[in-house]
Amino acid sequence: MGVFGTLVGAGGGFIVTPVLLLLYPHSTPDLITAISLVVVFFNATSGSAAYARQGRIDYRSGLIFAAATVPGSILGVLVADRVSRPGFDVMMGVALTALAVWLLVGHTEAGQGVAGVGTPRTITSRDGTTYTYRARVRRGAVLSVGVGFVSSFLGIGGGVVHVPLMVAVLGFPTHVATATSHFVLAFMALVATITHVISGSFNHGVGLRRAASLSVGVVFGAQVGARISQRVSGRRIQHLLAGGLLALGIRLILSVAI
Repeated sequence: MGVFGTLVGAGGGFIVTPVLLLLYPHSTPDLITAISLVVVFFNATSGSAAYARQGRIDYRSGLIFAAATVPGSILGVLVADRVSRPGFDVMMGVALTALAVWLLVGHTEAGQGVAGVGTPRTITSRDGTTYTYRARVRRGAVLSVGVGFVSSFLGIGGGVVHVPLMVAVLGFPTHVATATSHFVLAFMALVATITHVISGSFNHGVGLRRAASLSVGVVFGAQVGARISQRVSGRRIQHLLAGGLLALGIRLILSVAI
């Protein structure tokens, strides 16, 4: 989960949450999302450290997006415990499947953004690659509020939503989007996790023990995923992300139907 989540810039939450739903069918949605968000935090923090060493994070945009996710992520936590488990599974499955289809058939190629629109950005990574693009930062801040809500509500971390939006709508190159998304995720997941702790979602420590066990693995996996991402094209990353989303989304929908 750590390797794949970091490779596609999604933080691994879109993998962790469906897996937890299948492993613990009697756990409440808020406990599942709470565990997942802890794992996402450690994955995103480890991955961000690796991407920072590679020099691929757009810090100026990332800090703005991270601040914008805070209100949405808090609201998503508060709403998560008001949804029935079957309904939660179906929503999760539909959301993942829809995102997969969008990535596969939509116009998601990374470009330079729209000419004359957005804030100019130039980032040179450690390996000498220069990324020049125009980022739609204001639009990204508005979208990040919604990303924060969906992410904490479903417990998927947000990168699985943020990366496609950053590439297709906001003008970021895929490799910069995956790295910056991880940076944003670390802040967002921390806020959502603290909210879960305050609201008592972790069920007297049961959830914390499960989260700790998963987090140890993703910390190391994230380092591997960041290293592999240097050798994978942006379009291939999008295809990998879509494939994972589609498989997990269909599996969740079928588990409810059966």
